[in-house]
Amino acid sequence: MTQTRIQRRLVEAAVSITQDGPEELTFLHSTLCQCALPARRPPAGTTSWQRQQGRAALLVEAGKAWHPGKKEYVQLSLPFGPKARLVIMHLNTEAIRSASPVVEVERSLTAFARRLLQGNDPNGREVRAIKEQLAALSSATIRLAVDAGDAATQVNTQIVGALQLWPDEDARQRVLWPATVRLSADYFESLSRHAVPLDERAVAALAHSATALDVYAWLAQRLHRIPQGRPQFVPWAALHEQFGQGFARIRAFRAHFLDVLRQVSCQYPEARVGVDRAAGLRLSQSPPPVLKRLIGLP
Repeated sequence: MTQTRIQRRLVEAAVSITQDGPEELTFLHSTLCQCALPARRPPAGTTSWQRQQGRAALLVEAGKAWHPGKKEYVQLSLPFGPKARLVIMHLNTEAIRSASPVVEVERSLTAFARRLLQGNDPNGREVRAIKEQLAALSSATIRLAVDAGDAATQVNTQIVGALQLWPDEDARQRVLWPATVRLSADYFESLSRHAVPLDERAVAALAHSATALDVYAWLAQRLHRIPQGRPQFVPWAALHEQFGQGFARIRAFRAHFLDVLRQVSCQYPEARVGVDRAAGLRLSQSPPPVLKRLIGLP
């Protein structure tokens, strides 16, 4: 995908969002809006990922899946990058739309990818990347915690509680791909109470960047909760810790983050975010990108 195509998609989505309300929504759990998955592929051999933001804490541990050809459990990678985020949003959205934890992945995932590509069919490389992240998410163990100071509440879960796997038909690509997945009962119940609605047009426009998706989701769940007239300040050091995977120096991260923030601001035009290049961000109370709607789940 060329930069020109990305820019065109950003502009077209921004115009559409400014003119009309959302027709399609996608959803992300509020905890994952605060504590994101790895933005880039972790170093080889890395099997755990931990992040903390405010009172929320996330620990992801890579899992294993049974390989019917090898007759053994195969270690899968941690979920990472924009595709992992798109997959988990897709699973959430399908579960909410159908009011069922069972998602028929093979039929719906391609349609979702086609919507994100504005009607274009995903190529083989894109499909493989999406399904690789689906397999990683399906096998990973997720630990969510809320720190209350002298006490903590922790939930140990898997986003996917059951899955059907088959080996890739291409012998050169030994990846196990889920055909159907069942969201775990505790995650499905938690999602029904903590789903953050996002505008699918914005998600599609930002789908080239894991950090852009993270910043959009973070602002979507945070800005509307800030008290009116009481803006909150976030220093660059905190932003670097939250979004700066792969950046050793804050200065380099800041330049990257400001470029990402410009893209996100176009897709979330009502976000009131002030920038102090020397100090950090000032967040002010803003309407959410999608007005709160009733989400009915059993």
